[in-house]
Amino acid sequence: MHAFVFPGQGAQYPGMGKELFATNSTAKKYFLQANEILGFEITQIMFEGTVEDLKQTRVTQPAVFLHSIINALCKDNFSPEMLAGHSLGEFSALVASGVLDFEDGLRLVSQRSLAMQKACEKEPSTMAAIIGLTDEQVEEICFETEGIVVAANYNCPGQLVISGQVAAVNLACEGMKAAGAKRALLLPVSGAFHSPLMESARSELAEAIAVTEFRLPKCPIYQNVDAKGNTDVSVIKSNLIAQLTSPVKWTQCVKQMISDGATSFHESGPGNVLQGLVKKVNREMQVNSF
Repeated sequence: MHAFVFPGQGAQYPGMGKELFATNSTAKKYFLQANEILGFEITQIMFEGTVEDLKQTRVTQPAVFLHSIINALCKDNFSPEMLAGHSLGEFSALVASGVLDFEDGLRLVSQRSLAMQKACEKEPSTMAAIIGLTDEQVEEICFETEGIVVAANYNCPGQLVISGQVAAVNLACEGMKAAGAKRALLLPVSGAFHSPLMESARSELAEAIAVTEFRLPKCPIYQNVDAKGNTDVSVIKSNLIAQLTSPVKWTQCVKQMISDGATSFHESGPGNVLQGLVKKVNREMQVNSF
């Protein structure tokens, strides 16, 4: 079965989408429509902006969403049988599945990004990548650390991201290193995504989702919150809201997709980070099957 996956924030790069805009008339139509919906020339920032320009959350999230979903919608052979997205990428998956139309998907992404930016400004917070420890070790150290710090992204076996208050994350990183982590590296992000510190953003997103039309998906969507292939619209909405304060269970999503029959994974969006994560998950599953 063909699985399509969509990346999240962090996959952006200067010039993203420029060639697609120049060579595909359908893509150009979507990009120009996006400028109108957002009320600013996001294409100018995507095509000509600097790394710093693209780091702004209000720009980053719509930009990655646009590149990912437009690239998918313009493919002649786009026929997914399973879909998943990493964090922000879940919105791309929802548009690809027909749950959201392009316009509503972009509006929700924009509202999400602005709400998250506001939440980030309320309290100093950050995230850190932890390499070389088990999920259980990371979870235990976070639990034992004073302050707010949680496991936020289960990217692949041995690679997790933690999220929380700056002091708590720094303290947890020291604990991770003492426990034998190969790396415990602070990430250049504006706040503690997928942690309790995103509660205000979760509430804002919930209000926006409540007035947006959701339709039945064409195929199962494996969501970050529960790592299940969902087709029930009420479950999809609930998970999408909970995602902001819950961990991204990407490892678990990939494992479940493989168990459910995924034979190929196709990444749509800037870069190929998810392909690398999928290979690591698949490799662990093969090793553990012997």
